[in-house]
Amino acid sequence: MMREELVFGPIHSRRLGSSLGINLLPEKGKLCNFDCIYCECGWNRDGREDKTLPTADRLRETLETKLKECLEAGTPIDSITFSGDGEPTLNPEFPQMIDVTLELRDRYYPKALVSVLSNATRICREEVFQALRKVDNPILKIDAPTSALAALINQPAFEYDVDAVVRCLARFEGDFVLQTMFLRGNGFDSSSPEVLGPWMDIVRKLRPREVMVYTLDRETPMSGLQRFSVSEMTRMVQPLIDEGYRIQIKG
Repeated sequence: MMREELVFGPIHSRRLGSSLGINLLPEKGKLCNFDCIYCECGWNRDGREDKTLPTADRLRETLETKLKECLEAGTPIDSITFSGDGEPTLNPEFPQMIDVTLELRDRYYPKALVSVLSNATRICREEVFQALRKVDNPILKIDAPTSALAALINQPAFEYDVDAVVRCLARFEGDFVLQTMFLRGNGFDSSSPEVLGPWMDIVRKLRPREVMVYTLDRETPMSGLQRFSVSEMTRMVQPLIDEGYRIQIKG
């Protein structure tokens, strides 16, 4: 299972190129309000030994040091990406950390994008929504079109309401990236009519500027999960492609 420091990389990302990662969660543990069956960080129960959250002041110091090192070494950075060991918006200083990152990005790597990978569960909180509006790439997840189906793939630790998340995503007026994992397993199948059709309807309703469709790439905590090929995923989303949606497909 992956465990990341506060600032890590840059690493090569399938979706974002040379990505300098920011982990706003415990460095030796995991903190998430989902327990996704495919999560490369493992199960939530396996990541409870560390509950220490970094502060905005510590991020400023650590990120500035790293950006200086990368600049002096001539290391390219395409994206400064909030990801890490769980859900980044759970850190109570998330809005301040976005401001710190944007300030340092503008100073050291002004051409780099700032991206946030989030499960979108906290976007209905005004301070989180406003912070995400400031970044270049708010990459927000919906894996399943209903709360019942999400229970199979995301296993939320709270009363997750997909419809409520969709309503809050509508506030972005399409200026966000929708991210969706395609897989089979645990009674869930992204290619089934009950999943695929309603999910495409959500895309049509929200009209995101881009859709990222991807599948399994690393070891998963639940065994027996099946990935899709790029050609399979392309066929699945072909109606949206035909309608003019920009869709990035990664195997």
